[in-house]
Amino acid sequence: MMRSAFDEQLELLHKELITMGAACESVIAMSAEALTAGKPELAERVLELSAKIDRKEREIESMCLKILLQQQPVAGDLRVVSSALKMVTDMARIGDQSADIAEIITLANIRSTDDTYVIYDMSVATIKMVTESIDAFVKKDMRMAKDVIDYDDVVDSYFNQAKAMLIEMLGKPGADGEYAVDLLMIAKYFERIGDHAVNIAKWVLFSMTGSKE
Repeated sequence: MMRSAFDEQLELLHKELITMGAACESVIAMSAEALTAGKPELAERVLELSAKIDRKEREIESMCLKILLQQQPVAGDLRVVSSALKMVTDMARIGDQSADIAEIITLANIRSTDDTYVIYDMSVATIKMVTESIDAFVKKDMRMAKDVIDYDDVVDSYFNQAKAMLIEMLGKPGADGEYAVDLLMIAKYFERIGDHAVNIAKWVLFSMTGSKE
């Protein structure tokens, strides 16, 4: 009977993580669209959704602590719940960094240009990483988790392209240095979002094996 109750709570935890993961995907996509479409009004919606992600973090933390206190899970189950606790911290940081991107777009009046499209491609790659890291946890798929970790090289490559592009931009006569720095900061935040997705994938591995490698 206790096991059945635990399984039900674990299933609910999975659903909540999927909901939070979907919100993270949305907030990244919105911040990227605000950048490439030149829509600062979208940035305001990013800030609202980021606040919802923070609330979801607190709800899931509370759920995990109740499971730990009420069910006294065995070692394997304990790893799953403790990993979920760590994952929501990274997911909340993804929301925060998307909000940081939105704030730069709003305050700096970032305009849509060809220069923003490498960064947009970078955002698409980070969404893929976030989606698959959460899927790997729910499906208990070690291969998928390891693929997310490897895929971080793609995001890093986009970041290096963005840096090279912005350095070239700064070398041109009449370059807008402040604009280039703002774009570089946005690219850096997307790179950090990729790093958080890697952390989530490593916690997936830990939940199954006890090791993050």
